[in-house]
Amino acid sequence: MKICLISFDHWEYDKHIVRALKDKNIEAYHINTGKFKYKYPTPFHKITNFLSKVVFKRNIKKIKQQQYILKELNKLGTQDKILVINPELIPVAIHKKIKSYTKEYIAYLYDSSKRYPIDHLLDNIFDKILSFDSDDVAQYGFSPISNYIYMDKKPLQQPNEVTYGAFMILSVDERLQTLNAIANRLDTININYNFMLVGKHKPTGLNTNISYQRDIIKLDRLDEYMSNAKVFIDIVRVNQTGLSFRVFDALCYQKKLITTNKTIKDYDFYNPNNILIVDADNPIIEASFFETPYEPLDENIYYKYTIDNWVNTVFFDKGDTI
Repeated sequence: MKICLISFDHWEYDKHIVRALKDKNIEAYHINTGKFKYKYPTPFHKITNFLSKVVFKRNIKKIKQQQYILKELNKLGTQDKILVINPELIPVAIHKKIKSYTKEYIAYLYDSSKRYPIDHLLDNIFDKILSFDSDDVAQYGFSPISNYIYMDKKPLQQPNEVTYGAFMILSVDERLQTLNAIANRLDTININYNFMLVGKHKPTGLNTNISYQRDIIKLDRLDEYMSNAKVFIDIVRVNQTGLSFRVFDALCYQKKLITTNKTIKDYDFYNPNNILIVDADNPIIEASFFETPYEPLDENIYYKYTIDNWVNTVFFDKGDTI
């Protein structure tokens, strides 16, 4: 069986899907548009593309990226299944060409349609659409599925094995105010933390204990940071109901979690001893949450959120229901 994944693998989560497929002896491929680099032949071409984007809404770089997808598919040939992640990044016309290469065309949405509208993709383009967002599942009838645990489970750590009370990494966006509020609250209750902000420009008004850098931190580096904290912080975007990967990192590392995602209480792994839900505008956090140990999750529940079960569900319709 041949399966191809198409995605912009910015944070390197998607590559684990291909690995899990190969572990099942599937001939799996990944067309990672994030690795596609377009170089303008001359400065004139760069200026021309800028004008084209502004005047005609036509982006040469994106067009070349789409051509790259089709070129790679032409090399690979017909696939039994193709999965595209965040399909709203690809025009309908290109989707139809991609579909001609496969017997089953699948889409997975791990952004809310409120953030990235997908109405233009609902006219029989895909054989199956899955979404991590419960609101989108209810509105459009998509198949529900969460993100996944992509690593082997980590052993429980003792309190003296970690340096920080809490860890968080965040892109510079509208969630910054909540990050600042949580940092201020942790300062008040004397909980130390490692909060990292990543973006092109350092924002003003940042809590002085929050570090900033321009470069993206890859997953292999994150392991060190996550292993060295007792509690993970998860701040969801406005109108998002799906669970971010930080939730599944917490399950994998057997760490406690502080989150602004109120829908987490609807999942079978929710345990108020392990997971503290806070208000994004007024995060109430007590030191006592850091003082009690993590309570391990039942193995059957844990397996439901592993990448092995995710792959079985998405591609073979035989996984445990989330």
